[in-house]
Amino acid sequence: MKEQFVEEKIEEKILNENEDIIHINEPLPLNIDEKYQYIKEGKLFTFFSNLLYYGVAFPVLTILNKIIYDLKIEGKENIRDLQKGAISVSNHVLVLDCTMIGLAFGLRKVYFTTRKESFKIPVVRKLIKLLRAVPIPTEMNNKECFIKQLDDALQKGRIIHFYPEKALWPYYEKIRNFKSGAFNFAIRNNVPVIPIVITFRNPKGIRKILKKKKDVTIKILKPITYRDKYVNKKDNIDKLKEQVHQVMEKNY
Repeated sequence: MKEQFVEEKIEEKILNENEDIIHINEPLPLNIDEKYQYIKEGKLFTFFSNLLYYGVAFPVLTILNKIIYDLKIEGKENIRDLQKGAISVSNHVLVLDCTMIGLAFGLRKVYFTTRKESFKIPVVRKLIKLLRAVPIPTEMNNKECFIKQLDDALQKGRIIHFYPEKALWPYYEKIRNFKSGAFNFAIRNNVPVIPIVITFRNPKGIRKILKKKKDVTIKILKPITYRDKYVNKKDNIDKLKEQVHQVMEKNY
């Protein structure tokens, strides 16, 4: 009953489902133009990115997520034979749930789309860039460059993660409505969508005494590919979005 009450209060507070519940300070400007490198892969950048990601972030976050959330990852066998680029999608329910997604994919290179406001924080903006965060432009004249670079990355076999719910609602235990962007990329590049569901469970044993917040399980579901040659692109996008949403709801 308490959890249902919390959910109802969240829904009362957030009239706009695109609005984050948690807000962050944005002291620095971010200049994005048609020359901005969303997917940066130069040799020097790649070296330091891999060093930070695999040498520091991956082992540290593995330990921290286990201690704080007793993180469990299910369904790794569903992506074991993935040979090409893909779009992954998940619900957005924790500030650092992207770190859990990264751990779920292991050594596979994943880029994480995020609101450009995250790139307005000193120091953090440099770190998340090295950790493969990609700001989503809001200006129409910059979106063409954004789309082209992400298309190129998918064709190179990269995985690009989207939060189709768009906004962060901490510890929310339902799958919300999806935006179409992620599924547009999947249809246009003919790559599968990997649904990932982040769920919560009650702590057990001594953890039940030590913490109030719930622990976390990530479920990687089977990749979904959808393309009907007899319908137009928009209908393909809508059908794929609907199918992924239904599968995630069913497996929540």
